[in-house]
Amino acid sequence: MDSGSVFADIEGAPAIEVFKLIGDYNEDTFDKKVNLGVGAYRTDEGKPWVLPVVKTVEAMMAGDAGLNHEYLPISGLPDYRTACQKLLLGSESPAIQSSRVESFQACGGTGAIRLAADFLKRLMNYDCVYVSKPTWGNHKTIFKRSGFSDVREYRYWHPETKSLDFQGMLEDLNNAPERSVVILHGVAHNPTGVDPTKDQWVEIIKTCQAKNIFILVDIAYQGFATGDLDADAHLPRYLDRNNIEFMAAQSFSKNFGLYNERTGNLVVVCANSELKAKIRSQMELIIRTTWSNPPNHGARIVTTVLNNPANCAEWKEHIKEMASRIKQMRQMLHAKLKALGTPGNWDHIIQQIGMFSFTGLSPKQVEVMINKYHIYLLKEGGRINMCALTTSNIDYVAKSIHSVVTEAKL
Repeated sequence: MDSGSVFADIEGAPAIEVFKLIGDYNEDTFDKKVNLGVGAYRTDEGKPWVLPVVKTVEAMMAGDAGLNHEYLPISGLPDYRTACQKLLLGSESPAIQSSRVESFQACGGTGAIRLAADFLKRLMNYDCVYVSKPTWGNHKTIFKRSGFSDVREYRYWHPETKSLDFQGMLEDLNNAPERSVVILHGVAHNPTGVDPTKDQWVEIIKTCQAKNIFILVDIAYQGFATGDLDADAHLPRYLDRNNIEFMAAQSFSKNFGLYNERTGNLVVVCANSELKAKIRSQMELIIRTTWSNPPNHGARIVTTVLNNPANCAEWKEHIKEMASRIKQMRQMLHAKLKALGTPGNWDHIIQQIGMFSFTGLSPKQVEVMINKYHIYLLKEGGRINMCALTTSNIDYVAKSIHSVVTEAKL
């Protein structure tokens, strides 16, 4: 410790697991190493994919003499915000038709969630938030940093059945204090890949209404889960059709491949059009003191694609291609584990949806996967990124899983 420094009393924070995992993988010299921890789409060659339609639009933007680098409005690019609303809620949205929707361009899905948390705490005096157990690693920290003193979990993953703990979830929400906030994953739950059925969503929403729980939908994988944009928007559209006020944090990192462009949006559905101006004025104050002004590049790409029928049709095909590859990897891994006679039931691999899968491997088994087989994955639930599997590495991964599962001492 340097007692002469004003920073001498600062303690180092623990490493962020997923980024430490990436660092360890990059330093590994083993020729068969596999990184299943990275939260980004990969091709069958294990490479990042810049969507062709994104390349086309970027080329158009580069040649557009009318574009400049002036500030956007505080709330963001207007055409972007309205396009995002329609993508989320559909063109027949009751809330859009009755002018009960406002939205705010944000720095990625993370920025949208932070904006929601700040608004809910500062303006609406919420102090208790429920997140699923497990949930995306940033949810708890964002709400704590926004001033929420009561961050709780509702049961979600059932480790024995490797499925949704539906009754546990309902029980925990039924026991929640009134005027709590709950984060619901809109589709393709991160990290488990387990989603409620449509009937289960009805019961979950009824419980939230009965307890006066405010709903924040985190929807980072629309279209990316099933390949169908409309099907993946079932939850927010159900809330809209039933006249329920809510917020939804959108991200275009995954379905547009715009990871480093920080392209997100916060949608607010309220009870009447008169509330919109008040909400917007307060949100803009929070934005002004947070990032002041949103970035343009990613939002301009999304806007151009969504508002151009030909570009949008091409984008939808890209989404189907990505979703199809993920499904293919699920089927292949499941089939190979069955062919190897790996102990246990592995049907959850093909029952889950979206990018991530909770394999059910224990923390000790994950350690062996990393240290012995050089296959990098997250400890909780043995979470893997399904599209980090390829036709070249899937045999090695399946055999490694088989080996660690059959070792009795683990």
